[in-house]
Amino acid sequence: MSGTAHAKLIEDRGEAAASEEFFRSSQFLEAEGVTHTLRVAREGGELVAPLIVREIDGGPECDAISPYGYPGLVPIVGKTAAIGAQPSPTRLDPSEVDFSATSLVSIFLRHALGDPPFAATRTRNVVQIADPALPAKSRGSDRNQINKNLRNGYQLHLVPGAKTSAAQRAGFLAAYEQTMRRTGAAERYFFGAAYFDRILECPRTWLAFAEAPNGTIAAASVAATSDGYLHYYLSGSADSHLRDSPMKNVLASLVELSAELGQPLNLGGGISRGDRLEEFKRGFSNRELAWHSSEIVADRSAYERLSAGHTADGFFPAYRAPSA
Repeated sequence: MSGTAHAKLIEDRGEAAASEEFFRSSQFLEAEGVTHTLRVAREGGELVAPLIVREIDGGPECDAISPYGYPGLVPIVGKTAAIGAQPSPTRLDPSEVDFSATSLVSIFLRHALGDPPFAATRTRNVVQIADPALPAKSRGSDRNQINKNLRNGYQLHLVPGAKTSAAQRAGFLAAYEQTMRRTGAAERYFFGAAYFDRILECPRTWLAFAEAPNGTIAAASVAATSDGYLHYYLSGSADSHLRDSPMKNVLASLVELSAELGQPLNLGGGISRGDRLEEFKRGFSNRELAWHSSEIVADRSAYERLSAGHTADGFFPAYRAPSA
């Protein structure tokens, strides 16, 4: 296969794509288990992205996926992945990239928020944004609940990640895992204590939490800055405090932090468009933004052979689609 751009895979645990941005920080890449950097050479410069390379059914063939969140495919400036760099106005069509040197069957690439450098992307979700440059938005019912919680003794804390205590991280983990169990989340979303210990070492992180009157953590969120946004990354509420909705207090504190930083707050989206989670986040957002991914078939013949007999229903790659 030939193309106007050429891709290669570097087995460097993502080092060539690392930067100070949270979703490409060394702490995040290590916690996510990143194995390689994808490097795309094109006219006008190079693009890099961290990837996790995986065996397909025990090998020998492999595919790759981006780490969680919004790591992106970003330009190289000198020898370093650009911090907050914007992609070229001319988007590169993946069909014009020669991926043969990667020896991968497929690549699932999560882009950073904003205009992706690749054309022919898929809109994965619509995320809710609280932008301090626009008039603030809040519901009267949310404000009443937030004020009621404060009157009843809830306290808000915003602690830089590296300064969090073991007890604070344990309280967050308990609330997070309770939330994952309530929502029936897949096993891959139970990241574990070591994961959170590592990402909270990143200088661009905070642990925002609401402390209940009895001193326990009622709701908490890991927040991080990356590529011009403050991200409401992973969060959870303790079962015992759900009736008080203390997450509303946490979100209000992150909206304030967003204003202080001068960066929009990415609240994320719902599990599906228009669901209760999205509606909850709408109470704090004042605009929406589409989030994109690229679904790249790097080896067409191998992809079709592996996908034979699978019912994908939009799942990518088709050969990894969950069984009915």
